[in-house]
Amino acid sequence: MQGECLCGTVKLQIETNHHVAACHCAMCRQWAGGAFFALETHEKPRISGFENITHYRSSEWAERAFCQKCGTHLYYHLVDSSMYEISAGLFQHEKNLKLTLQIFTDKKAEYCDLATKTETLTEQQVLEKFGSNLI
Repeated sequence: MQGECLCGTVKLQIETNHHVAACHCAMCRQWAGGAFFALETHEKPRISGFENITHYRSSEWAERAFCQKCGTHLYYHLVDSSMYEISAGLFQHEKNLKLTLQIFTDKKAEYCDLATKTETLTEQQVLEKFGSNLI
């Protein structure tokens, strides 16, 4: 799949299933202005316009990437792994994306109640399943 930032300066190409996850943790909500909707991949995305990306180290184990020109949120990356969570909003022309998972549902904003039925995990369930290095 190929996606791009709002101004088109940064383009990303990834191989992934079409499953979208929504993260409701406090850090993602502050970063994205609500839940962060993402596609997971375990390969570094192929990127054109990489020189226009700013990386912000949001914790000891993760960084978040932005387009320098338009500010589009591009991805969340666990720095000691090959896991990338790519912003689903980059893929405007994809028709087969499906919301299948919501995490940190006990931390979601009261105004965010998604109608799509998905698998849901609380903070405790996420930490038990994946470990504490995701946030």
